[in-house]
Amino acid sequence: MSNYEHYKRLSFEHRENGVLLVQINRPEKYNAADKQMLSEFVTVWPDISNDADTRVAVVTGKGSSFCAGGDLGEELERAGNYEPIVKSMEEARNLVENIVACNKPIISAINGPAAGAGLVIALLSDISIIGEDTQFTDGHVKIGLAAGDHAALIWPLLCGMAKAKYLLLTADRIDGRTADGIGLVSKAVPGDSVLTEALALASRLAQGPQHALQWTKRSLNSWLRLAMPAFEASLALEMLTLFSDDAREGITAFLERRPAQYS
Repeated sequence: MSNYEHYKRLSFEHRENGVLLVQINRPEKYNAADKQMLSEFVTVWPDISNDADTRVAVVTGKGSSFCAGGDLGEELERAGNYEPIVKSMEEARNLVENIVACNKPIISAINGPAAGAGLVIALLSDISIIGEDTQFTDGHVKIGLAAGDHAALIWPLLCGMAKAKYLLLTADRIDGRTADGIGLVSKAVPGDSVLTEALALASRLAQGPQHALQWTKRSLNSWLRLAMPAFEASLALEMLTLFSDDAREGITAFLERRPAQYS
């Protein structure tokens, strides 16, 4: 486990057959991604790629949530501040690039609510298993931000442009059954069997031909690499909205649990 000893917000367990269980570990905050966690989200994928003992990774959340997105208190501190926003943009880009480049198959076990940065990992994983009743949303527009951290890259590929636009512009919540039905996730299962299903599938893949699996993943991810310019544009526009009054109002209203009043 020497590759992972420095991680504080992620925990790791090597299972049989080369399966690595990665748990997002901030359950007291619904696994919301603070600065430390976001930094670890960036570096974990190269570490997994270089882990000779790992063939397939399963990522899930500790407790009742998968990942509640970014820590909005920290987002409010960044709003309007150029240097922290640039750092956030670089980190968000590196996260997406590293998860796409990871040479090991990744399975997300979406065991509870996911949003924002959590959806990056949930939906950019190669296979996504979600609880049938688990709810999630990409809620960027509800807090005055452009949906930039992964959605333009993969939602149209997964569920089609019409559904992607509807869900991203409305920020409506959907459950696992609906997400499965439109192709936004790989499979919806009863909530209490999400991790069991993901680990069983990981073990099955881990016992398969590794070069064939890894190179099939690499080939399919060519579609994502082709879409990287659209992703980078969306990310830049998201960061631009962090300079707006709407973003400051949206984030503040969310934290204060009141309706936002946009200009």
